[in-house]
Amino acid sequence: MDNSKIKVGIIGLSVHSADFSEILYSGDYKSKVAVIYHPKGNPDVEFSEERLQSFSERIGNQGVATVNSIDEVIGESDAVMLLTNDGRPHLEQVMPVLKAGKPVYIDKPLAENLKNVMKIFREANRYGVKVFSSSALRYGSQNTSIKAGEYVGELLGAQTYGPAPLQKAHVDLFWDGIHGIESLFSVMGTGCQTVSRTSTNGTDLVVGKWPGDKLGYFRGIREGKIGFGGTVFGTDGINSIGKFEGYQRLVRAIDDFFLTGKLPVEPEETIEIYAFMEAADESKRQGGIPIKISDTINKVKIE
Repeated sequence: MDNSKIKVGIIGLSVHSADFSEILYSGDYKSKVAVIYHPKGNPDVEFSEERLQSFSERIGNQGVATVNSIDEVIGESDAVMLLTNDGRPHLEQVMPVLKAGKPVYIDKPLAENLKNVMKIFREANRYGVKVFSSSALRYGSQNTSIKAGEYVGELLGAQTYGPAPLQKAHVDLFWDGIHGIESLFSVMGTGCQTVSRTSTNGTDLVVGKWPGDKLGYFRGIREGKIGFGGTVFGTDGINSIGKFEGYQRLVRAIDDFFLTGKLPVEPEETIEIYAFMEAADESKRQGGIPIKISDTINKVKIE
């Protein structure tokens, strides 16, 4: 490997391990994947042996070495991507990385519940390490421009939609709902005050209220045609957002993060996104009433 490159270690074998590695390998990036370690996964969310073998072959074709422990990944890398396809082991797996002082990108879901999301950021702060986590849906081609006032003028509200399958070990929307919700936050920004949720077997409708009586809502899909998308509403226009456009912009953000040390998304915003989803679970339990995000975060802090 070119010594001028940032050596990246991967923890976890997944579709993102293969895709991100191939993008970094083939493009003009400072980061290149050097090593990967594949910890044993949880059987209820693990990929099939055939798919795992396919991912492994794709990564091996780029000259990436397979190692036998997280410590070996740390020893052979300047930065780490934690891409385990499960939020549950992320806290345990990231701790050695934080203690070693390596910057880390953590794939979604960041953890299985808000408590552990906040623990990860607390431990990162304790060790002075920067942690970045994001869905690729944040990096839609027009999202940043819309937030800056282009296309629709002043933003009055937005709606997004996407798949929302349930995984019993995770807060409901953490599993795949994170994609559409991250897209929603990418244009609405932080400051959501309350969340309410109406849920049926096939659909969730989650409504957030922002300052100025602005509404942002997410439709989570479990039945029928699955896809990503959305609409923003402004003083000067209405525009589409939220289509999945590949991983290149997310990988570019990860590469820039490893190169500069500047966080693309601040921890406070990521915590609010996960608090939004946890508050939606609480709203569901209470029959759809609005739940304050501040109360949701403060409850976890108290615990």
